[in-house]
Amino acid sequence: MLLIEQIDELWERQLRNWQLVRDNYAALDGLLTREVIIPITDSLEDSHIILQYNPKRLRSSSASIDDASLKARPCFLCNENQPKEQETVVWDNRYKIQVNPYPIFSRHLTISALEHKPQRIAGRIGDMMRLAKELKDYVVFYNGPYSGASAPDHAHFQAGLYEELPICHELFSATTSLIDANKKGIFGTVTCLGRPVFYIESLDIEHGEQWFNDLIDALPVKKGQEEPMINILCWHDSGSWCIAVFPRRKHRPACYGTGEDQFVLSPASLDMGGLWAVAREEDFNNLTLHDVRLILMDVCLAPEDFEDITEKLHLIYSKR
Repeated sequence: MLLIEQIDELWERQLRNWQLVRDNYAALDGLLTREVIIPITDSLEDSHIILQYNPKRLRSSSASIDDASLKARPCFLCNENQPKEQETVVWDNRYKIQVNPYPIFSRHLTISALEHKPQRIAGRIGDMMRLAKELKDYVVFYNGPYSGASAPDHAHFQAGLYEELPICHELFSATTSLIDANKKGIFGTVTCLGRPVFYIESLDIEHGEQWFNDLIDALPVKKGQEEPMINILCWHDSGSWCIAVFPRRKHRPACYGTGEDQFVLSPASLDMGGLWAVAREEDFNNLTLHDVRLILMDVCLAPEDFEDITEKLHLIYSKR
């Protein structure tokens, strides 16, 4: 049986047998949403940010991920700590795919390693690409351990429906600076959507992995951390793999908090992709275009640093 068919059957069983899943996915239909439009240029369509008022996501948005907090709580991705109702589809004998009971998408999956290992992308981008192809109509995403992952102690991806993430439909036309181009795809940069993005479109896994690894090698790694601060989106469309990498400089913006003029927002891959699950009603009502831009500018890699990385990659490829 194809993986996507196994996932469809998993959905049916979980909706039928797990009350929490049934209630939380039914509630998605009634959630308030509104759009914030980031104007681009006359030649490009605007970039869309969808704000979704989703109180169920407060636990994730406010999760403490310091070492002491992680050691003090059981890992919620390990089998022994999960609800008895939660079922699994095993993929590649290394990952388990489960219905996320606290959804942002109308179909939201958690894909976690069977072994309890730290959240790291090294050696896993090929897994993301293969999953993206097998999970038709889904976008697979990765939050780095310092960039929005609420379980940085357990390696995992997530996935949601491609159609529901705005940036998946905006990136290709916005790619303005090709670092490398050949018959196997493109490796470019996007700077006009309010957050800098490295965009890879590859016809095969080999070139996608190569370009991604070149990029990771070129990105800065902060002292005490084991990989660059990044968010990743990956999907498969019309025979090509598409990978969007958002380099970060901060985990949370300066305005994070519960005080006046503060927001309980901890941006991760979906926020970079244009879908913001906002857990507090006051934040949902008060966020403006100005706030959205400031938050993105605060957590994303600075424009001058992004340009330096781009130049470094240009130099690498000019010598090959």
